[in-house]
Amino acid sequence: MPEIAGQFTSLLARARDGDREALDRLTREYEPKLRLVARVLLGPALRPYLDSVDLVQSVHKSLLLGLRDQKFALDTPESLLALAITLVRRKVARHWRRLQRQQRLSGLAAAPGQATATADLGNVLTALSQPHDDPAEAAQFRDQVEHLCRNLKDAERRLLEMRLEGYSLAESAAALSLSAVALRVRLTRLRQRLRAAGVLDDWL
Repeated sequence: MPEIAGQFTSLLARARDGDREALDRLTREYEPKLRLVARVLLGPALRPYLDSVDLVQSVHKSLLLGLRDQKFALDTPESLLALAITLVRRKVARHWRRLQRQQRLSGLAAAPGQATATADLGNVLTALSQPHDDPAEAAQFRDQVEHLCRNLKDAERRLLEMRLEGYSLAESAAALSLSAVALRVRLTRLRQRLRAAGVLDDWL
């Protein structure tokens, strides 16, 4: 185990210095799992607009820049994989919000406060969050999401739906008759609840 840790540390140091071979070896460590996660997260709604291969390549570029700028603290292959999955989830969330905004501006999306056009709130939250390989874990996670949705206040539900539909923060604040300060407070509380439930919160 110490030998493996030492090899990873050495590869990481070389990658930070721009060693292409070291970077390629690092990416091979997580790429198979990351491709699977990317395909699952994209789902039917985003696959026509974003290719999983392009998404993974985008994660590679972000990791390369982050390593060179000393932005990431990594000490094990597991931490590298966790970071790569976090990056791909964030990118999927941004693409989802951009697509929903484009559809809304084209008159194709739901009105504020209604469920999204493609699925109900629980389905969308589950689909955009980290997938689970184990069926039992996936079912448990789905139950957690449904419980979270049932206990949302009306304003919180509307805020989540509007953000998922591509509404900007300013548009959301105006629709909810909130000031920028009050909206930030609500967003902070929502992020804490989503994070505690293991739900992706990057679109907020």
